[in-house]
Amino acid sequence: MFFTDTFKIAINIYIIKMENNKQPLADRIRPDSLDKFFGQEEVIGEKKLLREAINSDKMPSMIFWGPPGSGKTTLALIIAKKTKSEFFQTSAVSCGLKELKQVIEKAEINSLSGKKTIFFLDEIHRWNKRQQDALLPYVEKGTITLIGATTENPSFEVIKSLLSRCQVFVFKELTKESILKIIKRAIKDKKNGFGKLNIKIDKKTISLISELSNGDARKALNVLEYAVLTSKITEKNNIKITADAVKQAFQKTYLFYDKEEHYDIISALHKSMRGSDANASIYWLARMIEAGEDPLYIGRRIIRFASEDIGLANSRALEQAVAAYRACHFIGLPECSLALAQAVVYMAKCKKSNELYVAYQKAAEDVKKHGNLAVPLGLRNAPTELMKELGYGKDYKYSPDFNYQEKQNYFPEKLKKRKYFKNGY
Repeated sequence: MFFTDTFKIAINIYIIKMENNKQPLADRIRPDSLDKFFGQEEVIGEKKLLREAINSDKMPSMIFWGPPGSGKTTLALIIAKKTKSEFFQTSAVSCGLKELKQVIEKAEINSLSGKKTIFFLDEIHRWNKRQQDALLPYVEKGTITLIGATTENPSFEVIKSLLSRCQVFVFKELTKESILKIIKRAIKDKKNGFGKLNIKIDKKTISLISELSNGDARKALNVLEYAVLTSKITEKNNIKITADAVKQAFQKTYLFYDKEEHYDIISALHKSMRGSDANASIYWLARMIEAGEDPLYIGRRIIRFASEDIGLANSRALEQAVAAYRACHFIGLPECSLALAQAVVYMAKCKKSNELYVAYQKAAEDVKKHGNLAVPLGLRNAPTELMKELGYGKDYKYSPDFNYQEKQNYFPEKLKKRKYFKNGY
């Protein structure tokens, strides 16, 4: 009997793998209605603006801004099912001006018959200014209703003229409670989840998945799927998911690289550059780029590195880092990969110093510890007669008049003669 039941479970797992080998669990169990959508109550809760717009099928152009796995794409697909408009879905990574032109042509035909067109553009922050400018007039005229999804601040990544015509909805990391509900639904769902299997998982282990996923439903479901498909069948014909299996699953799923965030690999890049290993640095860079990481994210991290780990040892490092970031913004992938490689190797080979970083940390600690210490009167601005009478600017020594050799205190009195640098700055 054990062999027979075990064989059935094994067959079920095999069937799940074969039927869904091109579709991960996170995609299979996406909710198809607002009632099944967990989290983001501030955006989509009862009587909220967006919920009313969806229910009435009168949606404005929108930007969904939030972290990975927070429900942006899921909500867009729910809209696709409810709307009477023609719905086009694509990613800015793979969609260019040619594809946009095709959508516009279809939208213009739809408008002649009074039918609306919704264009869902995932990762809209990856489109450059030219691409966004091409979309703008059709959003402006209402030919297309845009739904853009982004993990980046749209104030910086979406052109102002396009952003001004969109309602921005901010998505937050999902709460632990929402993640728990999503996991439990995946375990019980017989059609698209693991409901056909005898899954045994206790509350603590489900809670562990929720905690380690950091509000990312996709990550939680990827881990659950990996744990289910790799765990052994017990003598009682169950598939028991343990805490150890979950921890291993988190480590294994990282190998596949989450294209939107991967703190382990960016940490490896940072530490390789810090250790002056150009070969390892370019390897970790390639891991991110080839997995589809946002080049602007990498560029920002290199800029941070230039000041944090090189700083005053080579002031040109910051110039190289900013230039690489701008190159990414101008030309995008795949062309910008070499600009990033140039910057990464430059950082790795630079002389290092964290003195600037340490000095700033010490100064920040003083700010937190001592609060709003008064600016010395001599350093204050004195635009009015009253301020001058109160002593603002009095006895201030203008540095050029003293050949920059003047002796004067520039600190609040309580921090007088404080030193943050070791090398005599």
